[in-house]
Amino acid sequence: MLLICTIIWIGFRFFYTKTHINKALTIKTKNGKTEHHLQTGWQTGLHYVTNEARLQPTKKLIETIKKHFVIAFLPVFSISLAASSVALSLLFSNLHKTEEFIPNEYKHSSRIKLTLQEEQLAPPPPLPPEAFRDAISEQPRLNRADRSWDKLDAAFVQTVLRLMARLEARGYPMTLLEGYRSPERQDALAGHATLVTKAKGGQSKHQYGLAVDLAPVRNGKVVISERDPWAMRAYQALGEEAAAAALTWGGNWSFKDYGHIERSGSLRQLLARKQ
Repeated sequence: MLLICTIIWIGFRFFYTKTHINKALTIKTKNGKTEHHLQTGWQTGLHYVTNEARLQPTKKLIETIKKHFVIAFLPVFSISLAASSVALSLLFSNLHKTEEFIPNEYKHSSRIKLTLQEEQLAPPPPLPPEAFRDAISEQPRLNRADRSWDKLDAAFVQTVLRLMARLEARGYPMTLLEGYRSPERQDALAGHATLVTKAKGGQSKHQYGLAVDLAPVRNGKVVISERDPWAMRAYQALGEEAAAAALTWGGNWSFKDYGHIERSGSLRQLLARKQ
């Protein structure tokens, strides 16, 4: 736009005006009469004019056009310059984005895409019932716990499996103590004489496959006692790895649940994302 306006102005200034601003010449002929001729700045011939008065309105018209053209050119030039700046800013805006200004939903989509590109881990084979004997003896409610990986959110399962792999590398192998929990079981645990959970049916992320309870395994046996120093170190390592994976660890709650980890965020937001 700016280039077009510049070209128009140059054309008007140096071509149009010079071919129309004429010089009046008065020449005496042999018979004593005077004749008026016009000589242009760019023409080689002379144009005969019978009435010199015609020249003055033409000059005034040209001067008026020049004046109004200059007045009109300035705002057009300013608008074109501003529009060019805006267009360039929009064109290169994507090249200057920083992480802190990227919307959360875009970052969430990027994490999902990265997760799908990573190698999908398979859940470990279930431990034999004998491995849970001591744990169930200490907490009989675990006898009816659901340990099926298939009922959990698929993306959450992959996050938990990678976390378990890192814990095993640190010397703390883990097993799934409880995954999905029905609303009825949740209500039963919430009303238990010994405080197990404060969430009622539908209020826990267990009902939506977004929470699990893990326990360390030593010598083929599940150890859940927090009084065991090795088990407590395993739970602390679980909390560290959960924080690194952006998960919520139950050991940070006022009501301590050291083996519990879940997807961070409010339940309403998590369910909205799944839809």
